[in-house]
Amino acid sequence: MTQPAGRFISFEGIDGAGKSSHIESLAEAFRQRGHSVLLTREPDGTPLAEAIRALFLQQEMDALTEALLVFAGRRDHVRSVIQPALAQGTVVLCDRFTDATFAYQGGGRGFDLAVLAQLESWVQQQHDGSLLQPELTLWFDLPAATAAARRAAARPADRLEREDTVFFERVRQAYAGRAAAAPQRFARIDADQDRTAVWRQVQTAVWPKQGD
Repeated sequence: MTQPAGRFISFEGIDGAGKSSHIESLAEAFRQRGHSVLLTREPDGTPLAEAIRALFLQQEMDALTEALLVFAGRRDHVRSVIQPALAQGTVVLCDRFTDATFAYQGGGRGFDLAVLAQLESWVQQQHDGSLLQPELTLWFDLPAATAAARRAAARPADRLEREDTVFFERVRQAYAGRAAAAPQRFARIDADQDRTAVWRQVQTAVWPKQGD
């Protein structure tokens, strides 16, 4: 009997949008439906990627170095964790994936999108020539000023979180551009609502038909 393919769902949005608070709820909802679930995140997911994450969030560097580090960690993450889990029929819920790189380094830093696209093709190309991408990306959309207030109330800021609201608005607009370019993959979640309303949107995006 052929092992059913897993589902790959990514959570995206600027820091403070609230995506991380819903990923565990979605994991539990899948488990209640009888699925095996893997929760992971980027930059992270493997020992190598975790070491890269520590450098990325604390050391000052230019946009190209940021992109190279993120894609290096992503390559190890994809090969060691994501692809094997999907092959086993596992639901993979990933807190950030490649859209974040296009949003933060491309939109926020103004880095060359063509270079990012080349890195994406090298790192995510599969045996059949297609690129590994999430089947569904939940984009938690929130104004930068609102997200900044949430971050300030929640935790000390890391290197990226210390950027100003102008930077995060550029990131937000880059996410909007990615969503417009791939509307079949993206589901915009209006994150400027209470938790219950946001959770309803998540459920509708993941299970658009009753019983899915």
